[in-house]
Amino acid sequence: MITLLISGTAFAKDQSIAYIDMSYILKNLPQYEQANEQLTMLSKRWQKEIDAAQQEARVMATNYQTEQIFLSEAMRTQREQEIVKKEQEVLELKRKYFGQEGELYKKREALIKPIQDEIYTAIQDLANEKRIDIVKDRSADPSLIYMSSKLDISDQVLRKLGAK
Repeated sequence: MITLLISGTAFAKDQSIAYIDMSYILKNLPQYEQANEQLTMLSKRWQKEIDAAQQEARVMATNYQTEQIFLSEAMRTQREQEIVKKEQEVLELKRKYFGQEGELYKKREALIKPIQDEIYTAIQDLANEKRIDIVKDRSADPSLIYMSSKLDISDQVLRKLGAK
């Protein structure tokens, strides 16, 4: 047991660790900023479409409330079904654009994933060149209290990507 503990400690000392700050890297990549702007524009356009459909459903409901007493039973049923249909269309639009597998998710995947892959390749190449065993993201590690700036290779990753 003690031999295992000592050999495990020796192994840990032989490991080389470096850190990156992924949010810093992404912030300094123009292609990431462009992709984010494109996603924001699409998101706003889709939200406007949803807002317009919601407004249409509200107007239909308000008009129905006002005219309800003047309508026959058949007309009331028809108008209620139209309102429900419009509300379902709104829900479907939300799901289509912003759902788990929606258009925003697909577009984000198409725009951001290649950038992330490029970053990971640069990190891997840099780690191999510098014989670094472990690279951790300090922006995603809430338990990290202190880190020497010598261990931060974020700027080197950016240079490898041709940025900054």
